[in-house]
Amino acid sequence: MSRRARFFRSPEAIAGALILAALALMALVAPLLFPGDPLAIAGPPLTPPFQDWALPLGTDRLGRDVLAELFHGARTSLVVGLAAAAASLAIGAVVGTLAGFAGGLTDEVLMRVTDAFQTVPGFLLALAFVSVVGPSLGVVVAAIALSAWTGPARVARAEVLSIRERDYVAGARVIGMHPLEIAFREVLPNALPPVLALSSVIVAAAILTEAALSFLGLGDPNRVTWGGMIAEGRAVLRSQPFLSIVPGIALVLTVLGIYLAGEGAVEGTAVRRGLS
Repeated sequence: MSRRARFFRSPEAIAGALILAALALMALVAPLLFPGDPLAIAGPPLTPPFQDWALPLGTDRLGRDVLAELFHGARTSLVVGLAAAAASLAIGAVVGTLAGFAGGLTDEVLMRVTDAFQTVPGFLLALAFVSVVGPSLGVVVAAIALSAWTGPARVARAEVLSIRERDYVAGARVIGMHPLEIAFREVLPNALPPVLALSSVIVAAAILTEAALSFLGLGDPNRVTWGGMIAEGRAVLRSQPFLSIVPGIALVLTVLGIYLAGEGAVEGTAVRRGLS
């Protein structure tokens, strides 16, 4: 049975895939359904949901369309999650490969640097970085990647340590390949699958971290974010709870979908490895 067939035999994986497909669709159609500025005033402030069909989810305290903000917020979450995960996986894979393949002093130095980053809670590190550099989408992505690369680095190092003594690596040394070429052309591709298995966790954590930073006012002020929407609705939580509930539900469903889909993918990979 193929990996795809095993994935779609899992109800949890199917549910996660459907949620992620909905998120991706929201992100793709946001500029088409809501071509204007989502931060522009669209109607009277604090219009309740389903009172005006031109504004199905109503408006916030400034009169901005909540549905437009929700769709454009999906774009921000998707961009931050994928970009931060890609950056952290790339950094972690490079550091882990260098540490595991070189060994000795290089391994010791790189792993002590990894330990130093792991001693600081990831959110606090991201919070400090954004506070110092300034809030923007690129800075938020860099801050999250800076706090998330240590896990992939340790997994990559462990895999490289088990691969570097295999026969094909010894053969590459015999024919005179440069050590860096061996590490990144021969060893790293075989060490990547366990590292990539962390991607779902990192994407979900990145989306939550971005939402938390935006909730604290440290997100990109020129972009709609779900965390910023929740923070905006906090001032009128008792009278207009939908302003925080709607983006909160979207955030919970997105993270849940990522975890479910990631779990299904990991289980499929594990079964395949066991059969092989």
